[in-house]
Amino acid sequence: MHEYDYIITGSGASGLMLAYRMANDPFFDDKSILIIDKEKKLSNDRTWCFWEKGNGEWDDVVLRSWDHIFFKSDTVDKKLSIAPYTYKMIRSAKFYERLWKVVDAKENITFVEDTVINISHKTHSASVLTIKTEYHTAKLFNSIAFDKGYKQQLKYPALEQHFVGWFIETDEDCFDDSAATFMDFTVNQKGNTRFMYILPISKKKALFEYTLFSKSLLDKSEYDREIRSYLKKKGIKEYRIIEKEEGIIPMTSYKFWKHNSTNVLNIGTIGGWSKASTGFTFMNITEKTKELVEFLKKESTLKKFRKSTRFWKYDLILLDVLYRNNHLGSKFFSQLFKRNPPQKILKFLNEETSFTEEMRIMFSTPSPQFIVSFFRRLM
Repeated sequence: MHEYDYIITGSGASGLMLAYRMANDPFFDDKSILIIDKEKKLSNDRTWCFWEKGNGEWDDVVLRSWDHIFFKSDTVDKKLSIAPYTYKMIRSAKFYERLWKVVDAKENITFVEDTVINISHKTHSASVLTIKTEYHTAKLFNSIAFDKGYKQQLKYPALEQHFVGWFIETDEDCFDDSAATFMDFTVNQKGNTRFMYILPISKKKALFEYTLFSKSLLDKSEYDREIRSYLKKKGIKEYRIIEKEEGIIPMTSYKFWKHNSTNVLNIGTIGGWSKASTGFTFMNITEKTKELVEFLKKESTLKKFRKSTRFWKYDLILLDVLYRNNHLGSKFFSQLFKRNPPQKILKFLNEETSFTEEMRIMFSTPSPQFIVSFFRRLM
């Protein structure tokens, strides 16, 4: 059988979560659904973090959570309560296990292990070409990036959030596990926006991620060298690296959704679901997949799914500044956390603030570059 009502290409967070929501909704019980990926993801290949108030949908797979965060730079050094928000950490293995258990139990959902070569938009359908065969569908949801077109265009600035993380373990108590380090800008900026991101799982185990917002990547050895130097500066000399992870997330207000059509919808990062100014993606996927299953019950034209908001413009303004003046990142975020309660910042990043609140936050970080970008993009 090579024809399906729905096909999902890619089984990462966005593709699998969409399949999971379809599996949990009786509306899709009589629909044939195919998931295609080169492998069935089951390992700890990702770490996701997000914040929310109170109990949440994913609490049973949350590894650690914190109600305080650290923010550090040359001008700010604060441990901040974020109540009523909680900052939560998920490792992907438990997440995959929970969702696959539900998806695999549905007879109308099939998983095929194959490599997708290309997807095609058609007038009344869509098709997927793989190494082994070709599949046809009424609606296609694609989370696989086939090109980096956002890098070639000049209208919207494009940075990369890139990082290498070490999970390390010590024999002695070395870590303050009462708070996650949201950003530590005390590392050498070297003309970029660079910071250390730390998630203490216990007093003896933590994730240290060396992260940059910049145009180009580093040599792999430099990430490791900077993490090693940071640990030494903190007096952490005896440790074991038990796991490593790395990632690259596009930071751009490029309109990914313009590549959607009546029958093909790009989802996840390539659908523009990552928060352009921060790279946070998990909660956007959580909300977008909920919206999408409801949308599918009422609409047939997938191109109508995406709607721009004023937050898209705010992200564009910040990225304008960081793209043209990448060294200003530390100063910008320091002013943001110095002049605003952390709860207000998290609310803003969750795109839940009022227009008045947004203007107060935006202009709490005055700089000539910011003002120029504001009026160029908004007016």
